[in-house]
Amino acid sequence: MLDLNQMAEVCRKEDYLEASLYRKHNVKKGLRDLDGKGVLAGLTNISTIHPQIMDGDKVVSKYGELRYRGIDINELVNGFVSEERLGFEEVSYLLLFGTLPTQAELAEFRTLIGKRRTLPTNFVRDVIMKAPSHNIMNMIARSVLTLGCYDQKPDDISIENVLDQSLSLIAIFPMIAVYSYHAYNHYTKGDSMYIHRPDENLSTAEAILTMLRPDKKYTFQEAQTLDMALVLHMEHGGGNNSTFTTRVVTSSGTDTYSTIAAALGSLKGPKHGGANIKVTQMMEDLKANVSDCEDENEIREYLEKILNKEAFDKQGLIYGMGHAIYAESDPRAEIFKRYVEKLAMEKGSEASAEFNLYRKVERLAPEIISERRKVYKGVSANIDFFSGFVYHMLDLPQELYTPMFAIARIVGWSAHRIEELINVQKIIRPAYMEVSEDRDYQEISDRS
Repeated sequence: MLDLNQMAEVCRKEDYLEASLYRKHNVKKGLRDLDGKGVLAGLTNISTIHPQIMDGDKVVSKYGELRYRGIDINELVNGFVSEERLGFEEVSYLLLFGTLPTQAELAEFRTLIGKRRTLPTNFVRDVIMKAPSHNIMNMIARSVLTLGCYDQKPDDISIENVLDQSLSLIAIFPMIAVYSYHAYNHYTKGDSMYIHRPDENLSTAEAILTMLRPDKKYTFQEAQTLDMALVLHMEHGGGNNSTFTTRVVTSSGTDTYSTIAAALGSLKGPKHGGANIKVTQMMEDLKANVSDCEDENEIREYLEKILNKEAFDKQGLIYGMGHAIYAESDPRAEIFKRYVEKLAMEKGSEASAEFNLYRKVERLAPEIISERRKVYKGVSANIDFFSGFVYHMLDLPQELYTPMFAIARIVGWSAHRIEELINVQKIIRPAYMEVSEDRDYQEISDRS
């Protein structure tokens, strides 16, 4: 009888490729250069990320930059925050349609999203409440594919129809995610279940908090901080794994539901969307193993143990540190931590102390990584470093951490899908070089 472990070992042996072969044939592992910069695979108007700006041979900016439709993310955020508006719907409009909405257009768009916040009749009972899973990302993907069965024109990839489908998915992603968690929490963990239908006049962040909490109550600071998380996670260039997946699957000519389900599968991976959970778990382990969280020497020793694979999950990674593109700073993290601090102050002294611990690790970790590892660019905290802490303060269960990312990123995926359909009519098909030696076929009686 075939042994699974032995078969797996055969796979490891036969599929292994020497690292030198990648260098010999100048093949970029992960489609990335040695310094982490992605191989150019396409063009986009939707967003831009820069580790630095070059003027000839001179570096004129060493800080990370992010632009949505050409607008610097700091300027964009300051715009709606200065007028005490929540920004998710406004920025969604910008990414989908390429321009900032007028006051009337924004009001109309918010109404449109609010009215589309509805699921097919009995969908919650027949799809979400049946076979609930602890993995809410799988539940969202299953729900998205099932929604295709309710659509009268699921395979119509005209821009009008894809836009219609995208707007509906943007509106109902929060419902699918939160309702899926409540079903799991009730049927698997035995807790109470409540299905709140959010008022259509609420923003997306307010709707999430309303559906999540038994009393439906939240403060403005809570809503603003969650809204900021959604805005900053909404889009990040065409080269991130899930957006590239969206582009690749779209190029095959398939439907919106299949495309978004594929993107969800990508985002679910711990190397992409699941990093914020790892940060939270790492920080809990730090507090359990450091006797004095005010002692920077103790914190430093713990972080060194992580790098030496002696602490936490023994993978040698300080989670939430570093980014494939950004070096000196992740502009999303720089913006977000201002609102993290505000929320921590509102939550009280314990949360403020926790925030101060995060700030210590944020400062010490890049120093330690640079001392002990060969790095080709700077290292700084990324947005995942703070987002798990925010979700904890908002009483979001860990099962919803990555789904919050999906609720935001569905906007970026939709914009890239539409852009791909408009501009590129070729299926994406990269090349792989075969490096195996030629072998002759052996008769079965001659095989050992």
